[in-house]
Amino acid sequence: MPTDNRPLAISAPEPRSLELIFSKDALSLLHSKYRIVEADPENIAGLGDDVLGETRYIIGQPPLSKETLDRMPRLRCILNVESNLINNMPYEVLFERGIHVVTTGQVFAEPVAEIGLGFALSLARGIVDADLDFREGRELWGGDGNAKARLISGSDIGIVGFGDLGKALNRVLSGFRATIRVFDPWMPPSILREYGVQPAGLDEVLSGSDFIFAVASVTSENKGFLGAEAFARMREGAAFILLSRADVVDFDALMAAVASGHIVAASDVYPEEPLGKDHPARGLKGFIRSAHRAGALDSAFKKMGDMVLEDMDLMDRGLPPMRCKRAERETVSRMRSKPVTRN
Repeated sequence: MPTDNRPLAISAPEPRSLELIFSKDALSLLHSKYRIVEADPENIAGLGDDVLGETRYIIGQPPLSKETLDRMPRLRCILNVESNLINNMPYEVLFERGIHVVTTGQVFAEPVAEIGLGFALSLARGIVDADLDFREGRELWGGDGNAKARLISGSDIGIVGFGDLGKALNRVLSGFRATIRVFDPWMPPSILREYGVQPAGLDEVLSGSDFIFAVASVTSENKGFLGAEAFARMREGAAFILLSRADVVDFDALMAAVASGHIVAASDVYPEEPLGKDHPARGLKGFIRSAHRAGALDSAFKKMGDMVLEDMDLMDRGLPPMRCKRAERETVSRMRSKPVTRN
């Protein structure tokens, strides 16, 4: 029997699935180029040495111990397709061995940025409330329905965080001739200026913006850093749009700021998902709700698979991965984003 020399890849992509992240043609290509071993993410260590010893890639983000990694001498890359770098593997060991850890999170940047723009437009023009009023026969016509309406064009916009999502948001806002200020302590001011935005401190972003987009990742240093004091510093009537992770805000303080009428807000993420049926956020006026669906487009998921295949092909040829984002030694241990629980 001829020897199968195709590289071996362990498939453990939960909460995703290969069928979700690969198109039919891409999945066929994956299986034609690689030996795929489906595995329980919680029991990679239970695989035999014949599998672990041959593994070149892991598609997924399963918990791994140093002992399990020691049994994987040929491992080159862990391709995280959930896209949150959680603390479930010894990253220092991976870096010491030159094993890449990459994420596909940038596929969500554009769809999340677009829905963020939709939230901002709706908050600025009262689109959701006006629609509900119309349905119930209490609509206000013409100028009577625009008492609190305003333009995004020419406004002051603040962005908290300037990773892939912040950059995508800046692109979709580019036609509004707004002044965009960005707070991101991990980003050099010169790079921010190259993107056409103004570097700013957090207080300047909070107090000087008509619209504020929170798109920062959750880290060991910033959990809940947007609390009651932060919301109090915002302009009266400012719109706050939360797109990254709920843990960057004190969610109770956010709801209190909206309930008081000081600000309006929208969120795609929550401290607990799914949100309890009796949670106060469900009936909060001035608050637009979205059920963690901003980035969950089939086109985004399928782009994941294409990125994975491209980077695996590069590494097969002795080149570094370039399509997915590589985890950085200095920051990976600080990330605290929760993985999603459902697609």
